[in-house]
Amino acid sequence: MRHSHSRPSYAEALAQSGVLTRLAAFDPHVAGTPPLGLDLPDSDIDILCHAPDPQAFAVALWESYRDRPGFAMWQWQGSDRPVVARFHCAGWLFELFGQARPVAEQLGWRHFAIERRLLALGGEPLRTVVMARRHAGAKTEPAFAQVLGLAGDPYAALLTLEGLDDDTLRARIGA
Repeated sequence: MRHSHSRPSYAEALAQSGVLTRLAAFDPHVAGTPPLGLDLPDSDIDILCHAPDPQAFAVALWESYRDRPGFAMWQWQGSDRPVVARFHCAGWLFELFGQARPVAEQLGWRHFAIERRLLALGGEPLRTVVMARRHAGAKTEPAFAQVLGLAGDPYAALLTLEGLDDDTLRARIGA
């Protein structure tokens, strides 16, 4: 479901950015709201990468994107000190996240994977109610948590659903 704004689709922006090719050595995965069909006009494109060598990742980002509008890069202080960069391309903000752990183990990917699974099981009715929460100002994980009646920290609560089978998830969704 596309919104009526003038920027190209996220897939077109992704192709224009060349990010999946330029960062292929870091196993880039597209995550976040656009591939879920839950994006709003100000949504960004999230790229999660496996960057066991943060300096090599930072160099690749610098060499590829330093001339892009809005380019910024920083490294977190905590845990394994992931490197994050942002830039604009084709009317979209890109956010690239490189962490030492493989993408499949990263929290951002795990959230994306369970949300994708929930939407596959819950279909358009679930997408519609989650989007209503998003339009009301909720971020994606809190929107899912509100719709599914998950208590506590919405980010942690969503991860409790990962190990559940499809039938249990369907019952939870009411699908």
